[in-house]
Formats: sequence, structure tokens, C-alpha cells
Amino acid sequence: MKLRKVTAASATVLALALTATACGGDDKDSGSSDGGGKKITIGIKFDQPGLGQKTPDGYEGFDVDVATYVAKKLGYSEDQIEWKESKSADRETMLQRGDVDFIAATYSITPERQKKVDFAGPYLLAHQDVLIRADDDKIKSPEDLNDAKLCSVTGSTSAQNVKEKLAPKAQLQPYPTYSACLPGLQNGAIDALTTDDSILAGYAAQDQFKGKFKLGGFKLTNENYGIGVKKGSDLKDKINKALEEMVADKSWDKAVKDNFGPANYKNEPAPKIGDIKS
Repeated sequence: MKLRKVTAASATVLALALTATACGGDDKDSGSSDGGGKKITIGIKFDQPGLGQKTPDGYEGFDVDVATYVAKKLGYSEDQIEWKESKSADRETMLQRGDVDFIAATYSITPERQKKVDFAGPYLLAHQDVLIRADDDKIKSPEDLNDAKLCSVTGSTSAQNVKEKLAPKAQLQPYPTYSACLPGLQNGAIDALTTDDSILAGYAAQDQFKGKFKLGGFKLTNENYGIGVKKGSDLKDKINKALEEMVADKSWDKAVKDNFGPANYKNEPAPKIGDIKS
């Protein structure tokens, strides 16, 4: 009788253990808020030099460096990161569906986006600016863009904003991408290219363009880059802590220099968490 009681108790313990294993004991295939899973999935841009770019050797850029640092603080090594391309129009949907754990992709924090997703940061304060030829001494202010040939990229409002608010006589020149604008800027087919200064600096820092372009330094708008997470995710606070550590140990400064240095990008100091400039 005593033997049967022990056996029954052991069976009960075994059943509970098996149940616990089935319910939650398996390793996760994707990142969790506590880190330590097999991998973490991060959204970045694949086509923005200096920020997020897919290359034959891997991924590089300021956003990539920030995301890698954050992932490490969350408990993930570089080989545990799965990178996913996050195009501007897809970012909110990717977060809401859980396709990625977080997104670092020149993702400006705006009231409209904050209704759909949460943001950690900001981790960089950028501004809309213009890129001009290094030897151009005619464009010294936004007003000097009047009568200038200004690159207009399909789907972007930056050039249109300049024409509507600052230089109504600017001649918008349509190009399919920012990359396509650069040869035109170099050979004089266009006079200026406009978008966020961080993006412009990334293009200007490419080996083939070093020393050929310069930023106007006009600071036309404030763009507060944040790291997007799913609404209500506890990752937000953990990412904020990681960003503070990145600034404190000077890794943030190194990432800026490594990715934007060749363009002489006069970046703003690292913003304080939650300090969103309007």
C-alpha cells in the first residue's frame, strides 16, 4: 500500500512536470522581452547608406549599430539577430502583427504614429536639410533654392515642402530614388537634394562621394528618431535603459563618427529619453 502511494505521487509529479514543459518550457524562436531566446527580430532599412544598409558583408549603418547595442543589452549576441527590411509604409503593420520585436529605421516619432505603436527614445535628432555640391557657394539659405533645380523623389514630401513654404520658385526635378539624385547632383543636372540631414550625410559619406558634397545646415524641421515597439510592449522601458547606457559609455558618439564622419555631419547631441522636439 505504501509503495502504491509513493508511485502515485511520483506519477503526479511527473505529469505536472510534463504539463509545465508542454505549456511553457520550450525555447522561444523569436525574441522575448526578457532576452535569451534563440533570436530577436529587428526591422531596419536595407537601402540607406550610413543608417541601415544591406551589403555583401552584412548590415551596416548608425541604426544597425544602435539596434545591435540594444539587442546585446537585452541578452542577444549579433548572431542571434534576424534583420528584416522595414519599408516606411510597412513599419506600423510589422509591429502590430509581431513580425519584428522592434524597429530602428529612421523612424520619426509623430503623434499619429504614437496612436498605433509605442516608441523608445528618441536616440537621434535629425533635421530636414539640403545636400549641395562641395564647391557650391550660391546656396547659403533656404531662400536661395528659388530657381534652383531641386531633386523630388516619388513618394517624398520633402522637396514639395520646400517649394510650398520656403522657395516657391524652386524647380522640382523628379527622380525615382535618393540614390538616383546623386549623379545628377554631381554633374549639375540638379542643384540640391533634400531629406533628413542624417540620410543625406549617409549618402555623402559613401566612398565614391567623399568630399564632393556638403550639407546646407538649414535645419528645416525636427525629426526625432525613435525605436518602434508594439503598443503596450514592456520592451520600451528596457530599450530606453539600453539607449541611456549607449550614450553614457560613449558608444553612441562612436557610432555617429563611424557612420557620418566622412560627411562632416554636425549632429545634435544625443537626445534625452522622452525629449521630443516639435
